[in-house]
Amino acid sequence: MPTKKRVLVTRKLPKPVEARLRLSKDFDARLNAEDVPLGHRELHDKSQGMDGLLITPGEKFSAESIAALPQSVRIIATFSVGHDHIDLQAAKARGIAITNTPDVLTDATADIAMLLILGAARGASWGDRMVRENRWASWSPTAPLGHDVTGKRLGILGMGRIGQALAKRARGFDIEIHYFNRTRLAPDKEQGARYHSSLDDMLPFSDFLSINCASTPETRGIIDAKVLSKLPEGAILVNSARGDIINDDDLIAALKSGRLAAAGLDVFRNEPKIDPRFRELENIFLLPHLGSATPDTRTAMGMRAVDNLEQFFTGKPPRDRLV
Repeated sequence: MPTKKRVLVTRKLPKPVEARLRLSKDFDARLNAEDVPLGHRELHDKSQGMDGLLITPGEKFSAESIAALPQSVRIIATFSVGHDHIDLQAAKARGIAITNTPDVLTDATADIAMLLILGAARGASWGDRMVRENRWASWSPTAPLGHDVTGKRLGILGMGRIGQALAKRARGFDIEIHYFNRTRLAPDKEQGARYHSSLDDMLPFSDFLSINCASTPETRGIIDAKVLSKLPEGAILVNSARGDIINDDDLIAALKSGRLAAAGLDVFRNEPKIDPRFRELENIFLLPHLGSATPDTRTAMGMRAVDNLEQFFTGKPPRDRLV
């Protein structure tokens, strides 16, 4: 009988995924039954003797961290589509395969992006607080008021799977779709959306700006005061991609000044330790990184990660190999 490959699973996963891991004939999975986040040192201690790791975005694998991994580790499967928490070049240099979980979280994340648009525009956060805190004194024709969504213009930064799924949802509100992407989509995927060859060109057409691009050296901090100043007065910004794409100081200043009418954020820099100033703003709709947070989606992500591990350990090319 061939020896089973040992795989460290860094967090507790959905029950069907863990059941599959326990029953796998290809590897011996070391599960995190208590779901206790592993510190940097503990993670590397537990990696000793492992052939692979199944990680989440909460674990950061810098070049230094990857260099410190034991030589036995040959693959890291991340429970996410994003991979900005892993230094891919360092992994490639070490000969460690990296896989992710695309496709399966597209719809759930696009739903959250649409929720951010609606929640930010119509004042879902402050409306909920008014009711819960018993500050709803009476109905008024003039206050409080949100902002219209139907018939507006949506600029999408990053027209990949999630961006396209968001556009599909937004069309149901008769929203005019604009997008900036590294490459233009084929007409059948554009579905009438207007392509812009630069972000600056798209911004004046964005009553709503949705961040749906990956976090890369080119996009980190790209949404700054200069970019925000080119949006229409009273525009609304939403982000369901990665927190470090936005300059927090500049966003907060724009919300306080009224340059932006509102914002909706599902992701943050240094989450969950977000900038505390966000909590003080009334014109912002905040969610705790719920993009893929449904039982079906999280199970599908876990199964996709296990698929990649099984393919790798049985000598097949992993479907979602990044390096």
